[in-house]
Amino acid sequence: MSTQQWMDVDRYITDQLVPHDAALEAALHASDAAGLPAINVAPNQGKFLHLMARMQGARTILEVGTLGGYSTIWLARALPPDGRMTTLELDPKHAEVARANLARAGLAKVVDVRVGKALETLPKLQAEGVGPFDLVFIDADKRSNPDYFQWALKLSRRGSLIIIDNVVRNGAVVDAANPDPHIQGVRKLYDMLAAEPRVSATALQTVGSKGYDGFAMALVVADP
Repeated sequence: MSTQQWMDVDRYITDQLVPHDAALEAALHASDAAGLPAINVAPNQGKFLHLMARMQGARTILEVGTLGGYSTIWLARALPPDGRMTTLELDPKHAEVARANLARAGLAKVVDVRVGKALETLPKLQAEGVGPFDLVFIDADKRSNPDYFQWALKLSRRGSLIIIDNVVRNGAVVDAANPDPHIQGVRKLYDMLAAEPRVSATALQTVGSKGYDGFAMALVVADP
């Protein structure tokens, strides 16, 4: 299988199962026009997150890594009318683009976009009593994945679902000697997932328009 075949299959799946959506497409165009990196989830992955949130019956969602708000829109649309979402973004420019995209999608009052280092914002959420969250999606700098996971667990409850993106890294995750801090961050995350008795976790490899990567998923099975 070639990368082109992966992309063709992704396109086929999207054409068949992910209907045209003006707000989502506008979010991608606006992000591109603003010079944001094209590292958002693919449309079929976005719908996967949306369906996971709906199956979870999520009323509260936390996202670490907003970028232009594409995945944010997918997740926020899964919430019930009284649901709330908090999303954390380091870059003020990215947050500005995300807020405009969320407003265009009619979600400005549903999603709280917080700007700053996530590892500084997460303790503030705990201090404010925000949460526990029914679903947490982590898609930020991979070297900090272990810290993000620890905070996700603190801000969860029994039954919460934690999803972490980009945990295969084109297969490089199996190379223990790889000096890349992002690879080492992902490997440490796996070590934590394996050793943490309060979660039951697995990971899935993915191929498609975003290349070769994968998701990890951890169900919180005991009170944090």
